[in-house]
Order: sequence, then C-alpha cells, then structure tokens
Amino acid sequence: MSSDESTDIQADENVVKENPAPENAEPGADDPVEQSSADVDLSGDAGPSLKKGVAVITAMVRQLPNAPGVYRMFNADGDVLYVGKARSLKKRVVSYTRLTGQSHRIARMITQTASMEFVRTHTETEALLLEANLIKRLRPRFNVLLRDDKSFPYILIADDHAAPQIVKHRGARKRKGNFYGPFASAGAVNRTINALQKAFLLRNCTDSVYESRTRPCLLHQIKRCAAPCTGEISLEGYAKLVDEAQAFLSGKSKTVQDTLSTAMQEASERLDFETAAVYRDRLSALSHVQSHQGINPHSVDEADVFACFQDGGQTCIQVFFFRTGQNWGNRAYFPRADKSLSAAEVLESFLAQFYDDKPCPRLVLLSDDIAERDLLQQALTERADRKVAVTVPRRGEKRELVEHALANAKEALGRKLADTSSQEKLLTGLAEALGLESPPRRIEVYDNSHIMGTNAVGGMIVSGPDGFAKNQYRKFNIKNEDLTPGDDYGMMREVMQRRFSRLLKEVGSKADAPRDENGFGPWPDLVLIDGGLGQLNAVRAIVEELGIDDVPLVGVAKGVDRDAGREVFHLPGKKPFRLPVRDPVLYFIQRLRDEAHRFAIGTHRARRKADIAKNPLDEIAGIGPARKRALLHHFGTAKAVSRAAVSDLTAVEGVSEQTAQMIYDFFHEKAE
Repeated sequence: MSSDESTDIQADENVVKENPAPENAEPGADDPVEQSSADVDLSGDAGPSLKKGVAVITAMVRQLPNAPGVYRMFNADGDVLYVGKARSLKKRVVSYTRLTGQSHRIARMITQTASMEFVRTHTETEALLLEANLIKRLRPRFNVLLRDDKSFPYILIADDHAAPQIVKHRGARKRKGNFYGPFASAGAVNRTINALQKAFLLRNCTDSVYESRTRPCLLHQIKRCAAPCTGEISLEGYAKLVDEAQAFLSGKSKTVQDTLSTAMQEASERLDFETAAVYRDRLSALSHVQSHQGINPHSVDEADVFACFQDGGQTCIQVFFFRTGQNWGNRAYFPRADKSLSAAEVLESFLAQFYDDKPCPRLVLLSDDIAERDLLQQALTERADRKVAVTVPRRGEKRELVEHALANAKEALGRKLADTSSQEKLLTGLAEALGLESPPRRIEVYDNSHIMGTNAVGGMIVSGPDGFAKNQYRKFNIKNEDLTPGDDYGMMREVMQRRFSRLLKEVGSKADAPRDENGFGPWPDLVLIDGGLGQLNAVRAIVEELGIDDVPLVGVAKGVDRDAGREVFHLPGKKPFRLPVRDPVLYFIQRLRDEAHRFAIGTHRARRKADIAKNPLDEIAGIGPARKRALLHHFGTAKAVSRAAVSDLTAVEGVSEQTAQMIYDFFHEKAE
C-alpha cells in the first residue's frame, strides 16, 4: 500500500476528537523533553496539568473500539504531540491512564495532552503504514523523527525513444523506462553513469539535442557515446549496447564481461586490433565500476542493510544498499529521538518511515531485533506486492555486512559528536565575543547580490548547533521598483521587512515561539549582516519599526583592502572592534559570511541565467510551445524571427496570417 493510499485511510474512516482543554490549562508545550528513562510514579500528588491530561485520555477511552488504528495526541494549541498505532486502540490508549510505571517522556506527553483523535483501520499493517505517513507529515514532538529524508537518485535507461538515453533520475518514477537503484548519493550515480558510458557508449543528451545533431558531438570523439544521432551506429547495433547495459545493471555482469572478452579475443585473432582495443576499453570501464563499489557480496543479490549505534545521547543509523550483487553506496542518518529509547526502538520507528515512500528490496538486514519485525515484514510485503524478508543475521556473510555497517555507524556518530562539541565551543565563544547573554542556537546571516542593481536578490543562510541548516535558507527577489539601482541599504531594508513581518505573522513573538530539544527555533538568536554601520542602521530601523527589541544585530564590515582577518564588527550602542587574527571565533564568522556570500551570488547567477535564457517568443500571446518550436526550426533563432516579413512567417506550419501579423507587430512595437 502506497503512502497516498495510507493517507486515504484517514478520509475513509470515522475520526473522533475530544474537546480541547479550557484556555487556562497549562500544557507546558515549550518545556524541554525529559531525557531520563527511569519510570515515574504518578500516583501521588499529581499536578493539575497531569490530572487534566489523564482526564482527557480517560474520556477518550470510553469511545474507542477494540480494533486496530492510529491515535494522535494534541496540546492546547492544536500541535500534534505524538502519533501511535495499536492492534487495539482501546487497550493501547488506556495504558496512558495508569499513574505508575510511566517514563518521564510519556509523563511529559500526558501532561501536555489536551485532546486526542483516532483513525480506525482494517488491519494492523494498515495502521503501521498510516502511522509512518502521519509521523513524516506532522513531525510530532515525542516521536522518533527521520531527518534528512531526501529522495534517492536512480539510473534511468529511458524507453520512450528509438535510441534510449541513460540519465540520472530523482523523484517520481513516471517516465517510461527501466530504473536502477537506489544509489546513496548523486555523486555515486554520476560516477557510475560516466563509467557505463565508457563501457556501453550510451547517449545522455536530451531528445531535442539528439534530433538537431548533424555531426557527432565531443562525447563520441572521446569514446563515450556511439553517436546514433548521426548514424555512426545503426539503431539495431545501439539497441544491442542498451541490452548489454541493462543486463549489467540487472546483475548479469559476469555474462556481459565474458561476452566482451570473447569478442575482444575474436577481433584480435582476425588482426582487427582497432576493434579489439574498443572491447578492451569497455572491459576496463566495467572493472572500474566494480572496483569502486567496495564490498560486493556473493550471497546477497538485493538487500538493504541497517545498523544502529548509540552514544552520547544520540543515534546514528547507517544504511547500505546492495543491488544486483553490487554495493550501490551508503548513507548515515541521525534521527531525532529521546535519549531513553533503545537502539531497537529507534530502528523500529525509523524503518517504517524510511520505506513510506521508497521501494523495498527483497531482503532487509538489521543489526538489532525489533519488537514488531513480523508486522513490519508483512506491511513491506503488502506494499511491494512480493515477499520481503526482514531478518537479523547471526553468522556468515550477511552478518559481516551488518557488522561493516555498524562500524560505519559508529565512526559517523563519532564524527558528528566531535563536530557538535566543536560547534558548541564556537557558539559559546561567539556569545562571549559579542557580549550575548547565552550561546545563540539559531544564527541568521544576510547578504545581497546584484550587478548595477539588475537581478537583485537577498540571501539568508542559517546556522545552529548542528552546523548549517540548509533547509532553512531563504532567497528574496528584490521587488521594490522605486529603489535606486545599486541601493544596498534599500535592498537590505526590503529583505528585513519581508523576513520579520512574515515571522511575526506566522509564528508570533520570539518569546512565544517553539524550540526543539537543541533550542533551535524559527526566531534568530543572532543576526549577522554583511556590511558596515550603514547596513546595520538600515536593519535597526526596520526591526524597531516592527517593535522587535530582542534580536541581537551585528554588522560585519570587510577590513582594510577587504582582507580576511581584519573584519570590523559593529554592534548597536558599542564602539566598532576587531577580533584577534587567529581567533577561532573569527574563522567561524568568516565561514558564516562566506556561506551567505556564496548563497546570495549563486541565487543571483541563477536568476541572471534565467533572464538570459528567456526567449522573446515567450512574451507573445498565442505562441505556445508547438508554434515556438516550429518558428525556431524554420528560422533558427528568435532574432531571425524578429526580422522576418509577414509573408515569411506565414510559410511556417501552424502560423496563420493573423498570427504572423501579431508576431510582426510585436517585434516592430518593441523596436519603436
């Protein structure tokens, strides 16, 4: 069952919601989650919030069926606290009304519960899939959360053209063709495609480029494409290359290599050394693919390997992908989970979310046995529509694969803990250097980029306890047409006005904004502006106008001769100062400023490139893709179209005399 189907269950089933608690309830939504795993005895003098939470849950239990389903807990503000699933909703939810034996995490969750909802499902496997879907979508505070859930790249050999194309693909797999993956990273895909092009000479150009070629391109010259576009190889011969590539990617690498080796030997025996050299180079490319894949197991053809390691209150889950007996890379995940949860508990919740929107292999190998392994296996089997085995190997090559993944998880977590410790020291040093009350948890850095005022953009980057938070980056296309071109102060004022006005509207004041367990929230604890006193004053005017007085502002001006290490810092009400040249905090600020500069320039260049790529034909009403293509094929360029007479325009297929006159008038009006 797909994630979309899982979501549909909610719409089809009866949803019951208990009335929220009165407004004077004290849910404590912003209190940090307790990390201790010790059980709590709540049978004594429980506080009013706890009693209210238990009362809400008790009232809900009376309405619950003895059937499988999913339940959600909400605080007084309507935020989802927790999503859970149960074989019996009634039996599971009633456990929250007991006042003894609860962990601190569960006790805190009960305290904050002001209302509940439940969704009844037909089976427990449906409940498991729906639970995973809702956790990923709602991101409840008390659940284990899968972070960095980017889609995986695949290799696609398209099947919608006479000469199939090999490309990297990410996203929905709707295009006709064969997909191979997943690969752990885009880099792994690019390296594999490059090697496969050398081995099988498949094209990677777009269909439009293919159709317009009149002579072979550079890739053919460097022996990475067979050039079917210009007939250097027949379509039948090219189809044979495609079949060989698909056989290799499907696990028949030994057969393909034997075939190429035989062909090389036969060419050598008939003294056709040029052809033999081609086969030799292709064999070398195939060996290159396999030699860069590390472990290539003999007994595992298709599997995902998961290893979970915990240390320092954090968890790392390392995932290795094996397809067609080849290692297609690995990726480390650091899910957000309470410290009281064991490795098996974190891994169990992680797996359901991981496969919510990804294809599942025939075999899943785990480092830790999970409580509901059979249920997960059944759910994955239903989704994949074929048998999926979930096992914890104890010996042999499969166990070696798990041990290898576990070693990688341990190393990855060690690096992250070291980075986190270093980051904490830098944040503490930054607070001391700038006179802040406490180390900032969210730092926002702003910069502008433009060329003489054209394609002006503002960029905002964000850094926190875990380093750069790239999913929080924002770009601002400067919209104020009254600004003088190149007015950096005006651009910064517009950026700040839009940023903080929206923050106030969507989140409210800084004091009321929620924060995660690391103290990271939507409001900045420090704002760095790439500029001097003038930029700082422009920003101050905006935040004061909006009534914001609790966000520290710092201007970072470039030093004499724009040398790194001689930056001057401007703070409101203080004299400008410099930091020691070799101060780690100075290096840290330089990295933040350079990242903001990189992001702003990249955004500006992308906008400028889009403007350059704009075609004047796009601005003519009534000229769609088909007519635009016909005009460009007939005249070659938009400039040639602009010079054409009406009689020449009507010669183009699909262009009537009325349309031709409209095109002619458009360009002549432009020229006036």
